[in-house]
Amino acid sequence: MSPEENKPPILSVEGLGVYRGKTCMLKGVDWTVEAGEHWAILGANGSGKTSLLAAITAYLMPSEGEVRILGDSYGETDWHEVRQRIGIVSSVIAQRVPNDEAAIATVMSGETAQLGYWTRKRSSNEDKALRCLELMGVDDLAHRLWGVLSQGERQKVFIARALMADPALLILDEPCAGLDPVARERFLLSLRQMISQTPELGLILVTHHVEEIFPEISHVLVLSEGEVLASGPKAKVMKSEILGKAFGAKVRITKNRKGIWQLSTGCNGQSLL
Repeated sequence: MSPEENKPPILSVEGLGVYRGKTCMLKGVDWTVEAGEHWAILGANGSGKTSLLAAITAYLMPSEGEVRILGDSYGETDWHEVRQRIGIVSSVIAQRVPNDEAAIATVMSGETAQLGYWTRKRSSNEDKALRCLELMGVDDLAHRLWGVLSQGERQKVFIARALMADPALLILDEPCAGLDPVARERFLLSLRQMISQTPELGLILVTHHVEEIFPEISHVLVLSEGEVLASGPKAKVMKSEILGKAFGAKVRITKNRKGIWQLSTGCNGQSLL
């Protein structure tokens, strides 16, 4: 067996359940992300996407089941250290960045997965931060203040911040929310370019919109009412019947010549999402 075959999955979820009182947030979730796989998570509001992210990043205590990151089990290791192996980009976290903080300082704060970078001396960390910004195509924004960045620029800076800790897994929680169509296209293009330069980085993209599932996404997880409705290679999961069940409507899923998926209602061909 080769060394590559000996490596544990980046993420392993087995029998994950989250209950709060009589409310079932997640039930019986089994999911594995291997090195180099790029996943999209789809599901309607209330399907369990947010709860799943919170559970795998140790912000929500599971009621049952097991979560492992690179072979380390939740509850059996220092989860703060494990969490540093996961880069997460979320609007909830981004809202806590001070408006008067320079983009490069925001990026450097990602090295310890903590917001706020108060050591102002120049160091090799700054060089690394510039490289991470360059990877996202925004190194020219290094000394721009957070408060004057556009939404798309902020998302790119925050991905650069997530890359500072050299994570094995990058989680993007609805990164295109609030972007206009042109900004969204530019953002997804920069994301695709970043992925091409970091082939071993696992990716999880959470979205409501199938058109954001770009060609480099290899697998799709579909949630419905806290359970896994479908999971696996993209071509097997992106089916009209599966997504119709997920969103509670009759839909038609198609793919254009550029490899971009589109979802429309089955009755009139109009866009559903």
